[in-house]
Order: sequence, then structure tokens, then C-alpha cells
Amino acid sequence: MVLVPEPPTLTSVRVILFTGKGGVGKTSVAAATAVRCAQLGHRTMVISTDAAHSLGDSLDVELGPEARQVGPNLWAHEVSALHEMERYWKKLHDYAASLFATQGLDDVVADEVANPPGMEEIASLIWIKRYAERGEHDVLVVDCAPTGETLQLLAFPDAARWWLDKVYPWERRAMRLARPVLQPLISVPLPTDEVYDSVKDLLLDLEGMKKVLVDGRTTSVRLVLNLEKMVVKEAKRAFTYLNLFGYLTDAVIVNRRLPQDLQDELFRKWRSIHHRYADEVRESFSPLPILDVPLFDEEVVGERMLLRMAEAVYGDRDPAERMFEGTSQRVERVGSEYVLALKLPFAERGDVSLSRHDGELFVTVGGYRRGVTLPRVLANRETVGASIEEGELRVRFAR
Repeated sequence: MVLVPEPPTLTSVRVILFTGKGGVGKTSVAAATAVRCAQLGHRTMVISTDAAHSLGDSLDVELGPEARQVGPNLWAHEVSALHEMERYWKKLHDYAASLFATQGLDDVVADEVANPPGMEEIASLIWIKRYAERGEHDVLVVDCAPTGETLQLLAFPDAARWWLDKVYPWERRAMRLARPVLQPLISVPLPTDEVYDSVKDLLLDLEGMKKVLVDGRTTSVRLVLNLEKMVVKEAKRAFTYLNLFGYLTDAVIVNRRLPQDLQDELFRKWRSIHHRYADEVRESFSPLPILDVPLFDEEVVGERMLLRMAEAVYGDRDPAERMFEGTSQRVERVGSEYVLALKLPFAERGDVSLSRHDGELFVTVGGYRRGVTLPRVLANRETVGASIEEGELRVRFAR
């Protein structure tokens, strides 16, 4: 008989996002985390945001567009973009389908392409907000899409906030005035107020999701990687961008570590490669905890192997614990100046550009931009300089 310890009391829903380069095994690690949380007594929901769902395969159960219970204290949900559009944003979907149909597309094809790219992932992430609001679960484990897609999705709420504040009111007002004049003259359907209401609901959902995800007391990201050059480099870039957008990373999970007692020459060469990149991972991500997962002698499918993986990752620790406490943004006073500090690990001076507009500081790193709303103490001050020191962007403000 296995004695399962009493689960610690969680003050609110705990959200854990797993991401990493495609093929590193993040779905298996996410599923293992969920199974272990459920075993400890946490009411656990595991969600897949990857359009190429493999969560059901990992759990060895059939999953569909509706959440279902797959074990004691464990529920799973593979979100369908088509299902979500028809349920929550039908007006928006129907308008897009009618617009495509006027361009000569077959009705069936128009209905299919009416789902915008990335809608599946967006709908999945919005479910985080819904589950958090319902309070029916203690832990939400999210199996995210590969790193690049996830970073684009996590940037959506910032763009949504800007569109909702700056563009939406004016565009809706202009369309309300122009529609009666223009619609009789053109064959393309113009968006109605109901369509604009659907767009507004979607944008507000995205904003609500962002509030859940940037709350370090509730949410953290765990990066899953293998000890290979391209994978490690992508993980480092992801860590920089996650900090840029204010998301807390609390652990790095190194999957498929080779054992030490290998005799085969081929595997000994791979082990030496792993050893080299293991040192780079420890140096690069310090002080984050680095959790190792061995290469198992069986495929990680089903409850037994997922629990075996969870034991390797977490040992006796509760996976729902926050593995690292920290913050990616702070304001401090230095003499007569104030300094806004943003963690941007691995970013070089030439990678970063800054601009200000309407009380926001826009930080661009590579191909990503974040608008940082300045607190009142900074908004009325002039930006007098910036530097990158020890993995932080430090922007100075003075009168």
C-alpha cells in the first residue's frame, strides 16, 4: 500500500505552463506533473494548447473538445478551435465565413478558414482564465505549443490591450456611422455591432488571461529542454522573452539525460555532448533550479510511466510548489533618479531598443515588443539613459 501525503493547502488556483522546443518531451513532463498533483490530492486540470494535440496519447486516454475526468482528482482538456468559435464567438465566426464566401469560396471552405491562425492556442489559453475564475480546481497544468508559438500567444494580450484602448472605440464609432451609407453600395458585408461585441469579449478575455498569467503568486512557466545546442539556445531566447513580458519562470527541466554507465562508443560520445551543455544550462539559468529527467528504458505513456517520470523530476516535492521566487520588473530610487529594472537575461545592448509614447515605455528585443505601462512616479519624468547590467535592462528617469 502506497501512503500518499496530505496535499498542502493552496490559497488559490495554481497555474503551471510547460513550454520548449518541439520534440523535447514537454507534453510528457506536463502530463507527469498533472498525474502527480492529482495523486497528491490536488484537483488537477491539464490543458493542451498545442494544435497538434498529443496530451491524450501521453495519458493513454481518448480526449475531445470537452474536458473529461480521466482519473481520481484529474481532468484533461484538448481544446478545439472550431468548437470554441462556434460556442463563444459564433458572431465573429459567422461574419468571417460570410466575408470569405463573398470572395468566391465554397461555403464549406469558407467556414473552415473562418478560424484565424492561432485561434486554437488562444482559445486554450483563455480557458486558463475560465478555470481560474470557476475555482473548481486547485492546479491547472498547461501543455503549451512549441516555444515560438507560445511566445507569440503570450504577446497577444499586450496587443489586445492597445487595440482595445486606442483603436476599437474609434473604429466601432466610425463603422456605425458609415455602415448605413456604404453597405448598400458594396457586396462585402460590413461588421455589425454584434461582431464588434464579440471582438470586445475576445479582447477582454485575453486581458483577463494576462492578469492570471503575470501573477507570480499564481502562475509560473517551466522550460523543458534537451542537452543539444539548438534546443539550449532556443530555451535561452525563450527565457529572455518570458521576462520581457513579465512571466515568471520557476524551473528548467532537462529531459532525457543519458546515464553515466554507458559502454557503447556512440552513446559515450552523446554523453560527453550532454555533459558540455549541462554546464552551459547551469551557468545560464542560475539561480533557477535545474531538474533532471533520465532517458527511460520504456516510452513514457500511461499513468505508471508518468508517475515514474514525475518521481524523477520532483522527488518528494509537490509539483504545485513554486520552485523559485523572484520578479522580472521593479522600480527603485537611486539618488535623485528612479530606475525601472527589467530582467532580460542573455540580451545584448545591440538587441534592445526603447521608445516612449502616451505614458508607456516600449521595449523591443529582437522581433518582440512589449509596452510597459509606466507608474505615475515615472510617467512625468524624462528618460535620461539606459544600460544592460548583469542581465537587467535598467532605464533611468529624472525630472
